Amino acid sequence: MLYPQNSVDKLGFTEIKELIKAHCLSEMGQQMVDKIQVMSNYDQIHKFLNQANEFKNILVNDEALPIQHFFDIKTLANKARIEGVFLTEEEFYQVQASLNTVFAVIAYFNEREGLYPNLEALFEHLPIEKAILKKIDAIIDQKGKIRPNASRELMEITTGIAKAEQEARKKIDMVFKNATSNGWAADGSLTVRDGRLVIPLLAENKRKLKGFVHDESASGQTVYIEPEEVFVLNNRIRDLEFERRREIVKILTALTTELRPYVPLLLSYHGLLTKLDFVRAKALFAIDIEAEMPQVVNEARVKLYNARHPLLFLNFKAEKKTVVPLNMQIDEGTRIIVVSGPNAGGKSVCMKTVGLLQMMVQAGLLIPADEASVVGVFKQLFVDIGDDQSIESDLSTYSAHLSKMKNFVEQANGKTLILIDEFGTGTDPQFGGPIAEAVLESLNQKKVKGMVTTHYSNLKIFASNTEGIENASMLFNNIEMRPLYQLEIGKPGSSYAFEIAQKIGLPANVLNLAKNKISEGQKKVDTLLVDLEREKRAIFETKQKLDKQQRKVNELLAENEKLKSYLEENQRSLIREAKDQAKNIILNANKLVENTISEIKSSNADKEKTKQLRENLNVELKKNTVKVEAPKPTAPADEELKPGDWVKLTDSETTGQVIEIIKENVVIAIGDLRTVAKKKRVIKVSKSSVPKEIRRNFSSQTNDLASFSPEIDVRGQRTEDALHAIEKLFDRALMMGFNNLKIIHGKGDGILRKMIRQYLKKYEQVDRMEDEHADRGGDGITYVYLK
Repeated sequence: MLYPQNSVDKLGFTEIKELIKAHCLSEMGQQMVDKIQVMSNYDQIHKFLNQANEFKNILVNDEALPIQHFFDIKTLANKARIEGVFLTEEEFYQVQASLNTVFAVIAYFNEREGLYPNLEALFEHLPIEKAILKKIDAIIDQKGKIRPNASRELMEITTGIAKAEQEARKKIDMVFKNATSNGWAADGSLTVRDGRLVIPLLAENKRKLKGFVHDESASGQTVYIEPEEVFVLNNRIRDLEFERRREIVKILTALTTELRPYVPLLLSYHGLLTKLDFVRAKALFAIDIEAEMPQVVNEARVKLYNARHPLLFLNFKAEKKTVVPLNMQIDEGTRIIVVSGPNAGGKSVCMKTVGLLQMMVQAGLLIPADEASVVGVFKQLFVDIGDDQSIESDLSTYSAHLSKMKNFVEQANGKTLILIDEFGTGTDPQFGGPIAEAVLESLNQKKVKGMVTTHYSNLKIFASNTEGIENASMLFNNIEMRPLYQLEIGKPGSSYAFEIAQKIGLPANVLNLAKNKISEGQKKVDTLLVDLEREKRAIFETKQKLDKQQRKVNELLAENEKLKSYLEENQRSLIREAKDQAKNIILNANKLVENTISEIKSSNADKEKTKQLRENLNVELKKNTVKVEAPKPTAPADEELKPGDWVKLTDSETTGQVIEIIKENVVIAIGDLRTVAKKKRVIKVSKSSVPKEIRRNFSSQTNDLASFSPEIDVRGQRTEDALHAIEKLFDRALMMGFNNLKIIHGKGDGILRKMIRQYLKKYEQVDRMEDEHADRGGDGITYVYLK
């Protein structure tokens, strides 16, 4: 239920319908657009939205729907229903063209069975009867003309006419040639008068040729005569043409009689074409305003992300400007939003955007908002916008407002959305403010949802102290004195009356006089609002800087944790190897000692033998003695580093390989990690001094780099699996320094491509994304270029 009825005009819904009508191909589609109404049935709303969204997907991502002709076959079917009436050649051509379109559309969807279920439901259970089309094709050709062989009689008549015309032409050519040779003919050639071929003769020679005079020239010097011999033949042709016309009527009457049993089916086909034209127009308009299908819920609430007023969007688009998006939420916690702020700050546009988008969704239209938006269903929509004073009804502006408030309070409930612009204005603020506050309190008690705009301070205070009502303000740059058109929930806004008056140039003495006339309390409230807005903006900017710094700290901590984990793992590995080696040395030493003792005993402690055995022990001891190498001189500070050199950080024992040198900074690879250090913080070391395990790890990474392919094929995968695979590829590409990726996702409905591109946009390392060349896959392949 809409109240008042002119709400569709107030919110701009009538203009929306006119823009949709401009996309219709037929008058029937335009008539359906005229009948668009705001609905409250959830299932119906959801069905209409899905139909528009599916058609939009066809227009954007699929082959063109074979819609070529839209004719009003309903009128033709009703005409054919009457006994004795026949359709003309042109009317049969319209039926023929319409049936071809219907069957082509049905075949199009049958090839894509299951892809567009809501559009397929339009012709579900609709029989495909091609017999009538074959009968029409046998009579009417593709140009809409009756075929010469439509019947045996028509064929004979047509042949007779052709022969008679040929004979008459031959006869008149002979007569004209004779008249010309005798000098009777006037200058010129054969011409037509009254549908007859005639000879131009000089007036003085008209008695020399027998025939019928059809006309004469303006000067009277030339007469146009049909020769007697030809006159009889032309009469015969005329008679045959009458016979042909009678035969055509007979054929068309018979064909209409055959068509008559199919009239109900033709009406069904007409309904399908009309609905397709209607849904197509809605989809084309959705593309114009960059609309999406929001999430629709069977509850009285609304949550909009990046919403834009469609009419404002189109105007700005033409002027190559952008609309500031709106984000807002109305639900059980925040039922009514009280919007305040300066004049021309966008309060009314904000409220109208909410109302118009809600109206569009409940009329089955896609809206220019993020697809994550949630839009519910309201049973009633009450609007109070503009001046509705009436001389006839003896209503002033304020009386008209009060009349609406009376209806709002009496009829509104928890499933009502109210929109009130400049709440309480039109009378003395001293009394208008309390009345408006009382109405607002009553509506809140009834759990009504909605949005109101106001300048009244008492309403701002009431909203801040009342559960279910939330203050909001339109942001204003109080330094440059210009509106920002951004809605901020949670605090009221100042009207900036004195600031705007000062900018406009109102004399200072007048401003001072005005300031002295307002109460100190009001002056403090307005000043506090201005200061609060300024401080909040400063806090917001500071918070952004802190968030940026915090992200950087988190990245450094994560990098440090990875490095620590890597070092701990290496340390454990080295200790493990050392223990294994020590164990083997001890075992070998025990065996050697036991064997030596045994041999000494067996040789009875022979001196030479004992000496030899002792030398053997010394040799084995030297083998397992760790050589203490003298410390090598460190590389001088000015020694030039180059990519590929091994270096050690001066403040730790960490060793890595130089990847790149950027001015005074060195990019070092430490295992799987990359770090940047100043040149003065690193010391060049020899490759041999680097543990084998570290060199082996780096070598495996080099092999990984050689085997890595920056290309992935995710066709046929679920969205989650595809995104997970792409994320892994993306991480490795970044780590290995690749500049671009190739993602093969296929065309289909374009949904996977859209999700992949939206997912990758969140990475700041992504520079841009492009389609493959049309000859090599087109929009079925995406190239991702990294910074």
